[in-house]
Amino acid sequence: MIAEQSSPTPTAASTAFPFEIKKLGHVVYYVSDLERSVRFYTEVLPFKVTDVNERGMVFLRYGADHHTIALAPRPNGVLPPKEYLQLSHFALEVPNESDLFAIRDWLRQHDVPIKFEGRKGPGANPGVEFSDPDGYTIELYSHMEQIGWNGRSRPKEFWRRASTLEEAFANPPPTE
Repeated sequence: MIAEQSSPTPTAASTAFPFEIKKLGHVVYYVSDLERSVRFYTEVLPFKVTDVNERGMVFLRYGADHHTIALAPRPNGVLPPKEYLQLSHFALEVPNESDLFAIRDWLRQHDVPIKFEGRKGPGANPGVEFSDPDGYTIELYSHMEQIGWNGRSRPKEFWRRASTLEEAFANPPPTE
């Protein structure tokens, strides 16, 4: 068991990292019954639906961030036993675009394969995705779309998917 530490010990944890983490940003996971799960998060908990993408993934928010939770339909709608529920990924927000480039370089220097970089669509957030040692996907991102006073996200035709960080920042989504 790892003991709690009040200050870092002189290990890899005290390495000077070229970026910082602002907060846990969002969690995405698979569900067997999308409608039931959306009802739960919007009727039992105070989330609002922000978007639904072309694959049926539902983005929910609480506050101004475009999404806090995203629900993805489980292929075939089948859930494994409860001890084997699956998490798609969790995301951590970093302060700015230069941090994303530093993260990408840092991961490469440490031989961590990058699964995705760029922008996927809903939320308009550019990011870098990679796996932890157990295979869980971690996304580090910046610039999450904020939902304003009207409660609406940008229209789907404003989504600008990008397959590199350079493309994501050179071709940002338009604003209304």
